[in-house]
Amino acid sequence: RRPEHAAGDKMAAPASEGFPALEPGAAPYGNFPNYSRFHPPEGRVRLLPGGLLRSLFPAAPRPLLGLDVGCNSGELSVALYRHLLGLQEGEGSLDQPAAGEDLNLLCCDIDPVLIERAQQFSPFPASISFANLDIMDSAAREPFLSSYLGRFGRSAFDIGFCMSVTMWIHLNHGDSGLREFLSLLSSLCTYLLIEPQPWKCYRAAARRLRKLGRSDFDHFRSLAINGDMAERITQILTRDCAMELVCCFGSTSWDRSLLLFKSNGSNHKGREPSEQEQ
Repeated sequence: RRPEHAAGDKMAAPASEGFPALEPGAAPYGNFPNYSRFHPPEGRVRLLPGGLLRSLFPAAPRPLLGLDVGCNSGELSVALYRHLLGLQEGEGSLDQPAAGEDLNLLCCDIDPVLIERAQQFSPFPASISFANLDIMDSAAREPFLSSYLGRFGRSAFDIGFCMSVTMWIHLNHGDSGLREFLSLLSSLCTYLLIEPQPWKCYRAAARRLRKLGRSDFDHFRSLAINGDMAERITQILTRDCAMELVCCFGSTSWDRSLLLFKSNGSNHKGREPSEQEQ
């Protein structure tokens, strides 16, 4: 029987030697070590049109900067990078020495073991950076992100990715934490591609913890933001965070929507708008 798995965890690789697998329910931040066995990256990237970066940024200076929050062990990060740049599977940085001139991707996760694995197996070490970071820890986040952006003379990212991460922020930090997280992403990114977990995933995550005899998530029973989570998150981003919904690229086979938002105040993102973007 296929084990019940976190409906809401972000991508992770099959466990390999030196990286022992955890009991699935023992990952209260979504830091599952075997995620890509259950929800392969292709299930998301196939929904995204080719040439997306060219259409969003027709004349913006390169490299574009991307931020992937909750990257886990990096399989989806790498798949997104390849898809956005039109690289074929198996093409690495040696085959595409100029890839980093088009896009640099910063990927962060709360789990140092998963980040170590991502760094070990990354085919694009020059243009995809993996870092251990709790995005909700402002004391760690702000100097780290400022330092990265400063290397490029930028104050924010062109595009952000938040793939099946919102539930874990919500369960661990409550309604106010989810609002803070979405506000942060909207301030950091001109475009934001987000994949919210539906409410049924919250119930499944709480059920797994109880089956293990662990305490429930601190905030689960007190969350006022609930129900249709894609709609609720869209409301927060559009009403409170000065973003607009650009497109829904459809839903994955595991019933999660891919939503693309754009900041209404994108001109403050650290680069002047091109004529095409005005």
